[in-house]
Amino acid sequence: MKNAPVRVMLIGAAGRMGKTVLDLAQSDREIEIAAQCDLGDAIEPAMKNCDVAIDFSQADSIDEVCRAASQHGKSLVIGTTGHSQQQRKTIEDTAHSVPMVLASNFSVGVNVLFWLTQKAAELLGSDFTPEIVETHHKMKKDAPSGTAKTLAEILKVARNSEIPIQSIREGDVVGEHTVIFSGAGERLEVTHRAANRGIFAHGALLAAKWIVDKPPRLYSMRDVLGL
Repeated sequence: MKNAPVRVMLIGAAGRMGKTVLDLAQSDREIEIAAQCDLGDAIEPAMKNCDVAIDFSQADSIDEVCRAASQHGKSLVIGTTGHSQQQRKTIEDTAHSVPMVLASNFSVGVNVLFWLTQKAAELLGSDFTPEIVETHHKMKKDAPSGTAKTLAEILKVARNSEIPIQSIREGDVVGEHTVIFSGAGERLEVTHRAANRGIFAHGALLAAKWIVDKPPRLYSMRDVLGL
């Protein structure tokens, strides 16, 4: 007998990422979109009949999302970025009671970029100076991007210093991130370019399938991919 599909509640269903997740989920037999919420909708009532909630709404919604997930003991996949320090603390506190995947970027390729950045920083050492350049569409509200901040955090651990980030907002660029290591007489660049939002939706659905029945903890996409 085949396993039942994972029942997903999609928060932010009317947004760009929400629509992409909906489109991709239609062709995934392991996923059932059990509920959809958007701005102004009550989250708690819809949380009852799902296995996991995927949040691609707004940072300001996180308190209600976490409260509803805790109340009903539901897993969470959070793709919204731009959280404040207090909102991040709410996420971390909630992860003590429910399993959560928090990722600044759900792309498989970007998470390999995270891994490569860490390894490059370790291998190149202090003779190479790192910096980050990120480009997104002009409608993106937060800058630097969550992905760029994650890259900076990885490099800060390796170098124990703040890492400069250049943010560019232009056109309809889905997302580009480049980590530059500049040394004497040579320069190493590692770049990821997103061609469409489907890569993020695919990763979010992958995380939703993975997180169900995991012990309470704050997981990353690298945990999902085993990196």
